[in-house]
Amino acid sequence: MEKKSLKVIISGGGTGGHIFPAISIANALREINPGVDILFVGAEGRMEMEKVPASGYPIVGLPVVGLQRKLTLKNISFVFKLLRSTRMASSIVAKFKPDVVVGVGGYASGPILRVAQRKGVPTLIQEQNSYAGITNRLLAKRAKAICVAYEGMDKYFPANKIVITGNPVRQGIDSVEPKAEEAMKFFEIPAGNRVILVVGGSLGARTINQSVLKGVEEIEKQQDIILIWQTGKLYYDGIRAEMALKKLKNVRLFDFINRMDLAYATADLVISRAGACTISELCLVGKPAILVPSPNVAEDHQTKNANALVKKGAAALVPDSDAPDRLVSKALELVSNPEALKGLALNVKTMALPDAAAAIAGKVLEIAKGKTDIQP
Repeated sequence: MEKKSLKVIISGGGTGGHIFPAISIANALREINPGVDILFVGAEGRMEMEKVPASGYPIVGLPVVGLQRKLTLKNISFVFKLLRSTRMASSIVAKFKPDVVVGVGGYASGPILRVAQRKGVPTLIQEQNSYAGITNRLLAKRAKAICVAYEGMDKYFPANKIVITGNPVRQGIDSVEPKAEEAMKFFEIPAGNRVILVVGGSLGARTINQSVLKGVEEIEKQQDIILIWQTGKLYYDGIRAEMALKKLKNVRLFDFINRMDLAYATADLVISRAGACTISELCLVGKPAILVPSPNVAEDHQTKNANALVKKGAAALVPDSDAPDRLVSKALELVSNPEALKGLALNVKTMALPDAAAAIAGKVLEIAKGKTDIQP
């Protein structure tokens, strides 16, 4: 029998926290098996429709959207779009004939994994958070494997299917220390200055931005502190206009930082949300952080993510509601305390799970070996 190439669908997206790990898994698969045929399935109008093709992979978009948590007419639209997405997912699976389907979370993951499971295609779930959402819990019953980043996930999934791999991170994040000198030049950081890096996610975080804007002049008073600030595309124009009036010399403002490896390399302290991908990156680069969990996520899972670090002395936490009054003062207090920074850095580094993408790719190939006509 003639062997055929391995065919894999990777589904999910919506935010960088889902997209970058998905691309890392795809890259790891290609590294192990250069002939693998990979198709991404995302949600129409979301970030993955731009970022995935830019990384060299084809993508198909579904019209699926998220369910609103409060009563709204948008939920009527949700039902119709979900039904249409399920029909499209069925057509995609029938046409592409994948050997394995991988779900990384995000709107598109649900329909494509459900269809694949109904058609008998083996599936793998990559659960990024310390709290599993309802969709993944339902899909787990028929999944071949569930790759997780936290211990104790047998509360949500069958223990015999769980593989602790960690979360994949963006390419180039695995070793930032040698890039410190390059980073200082890239961000124009004078020698001897301390750096606070603010990242609210790829789309931005309103509370973090407002809190930093409120206290930015306090940071300016510290003449040896540089602020590298990723506002997110939604907030960039407004913040840039306000900052133009202030004319502060120690702020480096970006809508999106493409060279996060260099941003991490130069940072003494990071302020961020507590998304799973960001936390995995912080662990890998060993950077002290103040986490401001988003209150606008399912089951408050970002607070649970953050607390997994806080209880091990690996991060500080400022609740979203307290951030306008406490965030900047907490950041200035921490960045001025080398011993505290050192302690956080050492503790967070112990939580790193490197090579997660390769581990997940290996599991995908292991699942595929059940099909004897697949090219190894």
